[in-house]
This record gives sequence, structure tokens and C-alpha cells, in this order.
Amino acid sequence: MGGRSAGALGLVVALIAAKASAHEIGKTQVTGVFTDAAYQIDVVVDPDSLLTKLAVTSGAPAPGALPRSERDRRIEALASTFLDAVQLAIDGVAVRPHFAYRPASALADMAAGPAVIRLSGRMPTGAQTVRFSYGLAMGSYALNLRIGESAQQTRWLEGPGWSETISLSDLPPPSTRAATAWQYLRLGYTHILPNGLDHILFVVGLFLLSARWRPLLTQISAFTIAHSITLGLTLYDVVSLPARLVEPLIAVSIVYVAVENLLTKELKPWRVALVFSFGLLHGMGFAGVLRDIGLPRPQFLTALVAFNVGVEAGQLSVIALAFLAVAYWRGNRPLYRRLIVEPASLAISGVGLFWTLQRIWT
Repeated sequence: MGGRSAGALGLVVALIAAKASAHEIGKTQVTGVFTDAAYQIDVVVDPDSLLTKLAVTSGAPAPGALPRSERDRRIEALASTFLDAVQLAIDGVAVRPHFAYRPASALADMAAGPAVIRLSGRMPTGAQTVRFSYGLAMGSYALNLRIGESAQQTRWLEGPGWSETISLSDLPPPSTRAATAWQYLRLGYTHILPNGLDHILFVVGLFLLSARWRPLLTQISAFTIAHSITLGLTLYDVVSLPARLVEPLIAVSIVYVAVENLLTKELKPWRVALVFSFGLLHGMGFAGVLRDIGLPRPQFLTALVAFNVGVEAGQLSVIALAFLAVAYWRGNRPLYRRLIVEPASLAISGVGLFWTLQRIWT
């Protein structure tokens, strides 16, 4: 039974490697400005991810790595595909906006800096409502709205479906502090479960070496303190590292923890210090997500703290699930190590190495 369980675990981890690269959530942000005369909708996207989605949607094969200029040319050539997938309805009537592609700045981080699709057009006289659908979305994304002279409001949409009908004349009141806290707590939790596959594997790697609560909580506490520090400092622009450096290093941290599990049978004193340093990197990864999706300016600190609490809740859920999954074998330490720790750590190290190379080359 143990051999079959280890084999199944290896299969699951292999599937994870095929599916996941960097963080999916937060790669898209939509900002719409509506006046009596015109509208303008800016869709902030990862251009490489966008080109892949457009190519697949149009029936073409997914492109490989391309020079920046060729990537941008192909995106502009697929404007009609974008407009077929990303739709706007005014008073229940579909409209086709003007499409303008603004490529990533030449100073952006590698070729994967953010780009902007600007959709614009004239508003029909007396328009009362709008609805929006981003048919290329793979997860949650922020829809920021400013209507007339009103303050910007943020709504969260899930996947490619339509938003609710949005009134152009009777805006709801701004989100309360409690509503904002709940919204970002959920976002932090889902960034770990189910969307944070790299963070999940890191936490599982910590769990495998010692499934006892005291040493495990020592490591998790070090990790929590560290990523909380860099999450805040990065968002306040005190420290900053480019994503092209942070993302591969996060993958390296997964490899290290898994390989150390294979080389030692007990928690070493330096492990906590290394986990703390890796937590600093993961905090920058979390900050990258929040920078992409944006934080509400009037309630910045509330959203930041709630997101961090959600991340912690997600991590503790991962530990609880891992504990339940291996509870049967934990009483027999040699069997537990041979059937669970070693096969799982080997699989996790392979996934981490795959991600490291993938993030360096893309």
C-alpha cells in the first residue's frame, strides 16, 4: 500500500510540474473610466501569457520564446481575436471598442514586463449600465472602475464570465473596511490553496523532514516573519528585486529544502536560518502579486494585513492536510522515511529544478 501511495504522490507532483510555472493570479488587471461622452478600458497583462492565450484561442499553435518585437507584432495582429474574447455591453448591447496595444516598456523587467491593451470608444447618449467580460481570464482579477468624477472602486471577477450589471448613475457606496479585509483574506488564502503550487511544495518540503509540531512550527514561524517583512517593505518601495530574479530563486528554495530532506534525517540548526532567508524571497513573490492586482488606496494597510493573514491560513491548511495524509505512517519512522519522505522529496526536488530552468529561460 505504501509503494502505491508513493507512486501516486509522484504522479500528482509530475502533473503539477506540467501545469504550473509562476503565479497565475494577479496577472491581469482591468481599469475602466466611463464619462458621459466616452469610455476607456485599460487591460494590464503579461504579454507572453496573452500571446499564448490568443494563439490558442485563434486555433494557432502556442508560440515558443520570441523576441520582444515579434511577440508584440503578433499580439497586434490578433486584435480581432482579443475583441472576440473580451467584451463590453452598454445598456445590454454589445459594442466593439477600438483596440490599441501598448507594449512593455523597454526598461521593463526582461521581455515579460506588463503591457496594456487599451479599449476605447464613444458612449451612447443617456447610457445607464455597462457589463464587462474578460474571456481570456484564468482566475480572479481586479476590475477597477471610475465613473464620471467618482472615486475608483475595485470589484473582483472570477474567470471569463460576465460582471454583474453596473449602473452608471447610481454607484454603490465604497467598500467597507470589513468587506475589504474579507476580500483580500480570501485572495491571500486562494493564492496558496489552490493557486500557489510553488508555495505549497515549499511548505510540504518543510513538513516532510519533521512532521512533529514544535520543529515544524519553528520553521513556519521563521518563514512567516520573513515573508511578512519583505511583503510590506516591497509594497512600500523600500526594497525591490526584479521578478526574473525572485521567481527562479523561489524555485531554488524548493529544490534546496527537498534535497536537504534526502541528505539528513533530522532538523539542523541552520535550517531555520535558511528557511527565514527563503521566506524573504517568497515575500517578494507575494508582493509581486499584490502589485499586479493593486491595493485600494484608502484601505491599503487593511488589505495588506488581510492578504498576509489569508496566506498564513492557506499555509496552515497545507500543513494540516499533509499531516492527515501521512498520519498512518508517522508511527513507524523508518517506514515513513522510506515510503513517504524520500519519494516525495525526490519528486519535489525534480519539480523545483524544472521550475528553476523554466523561469530562467522564459
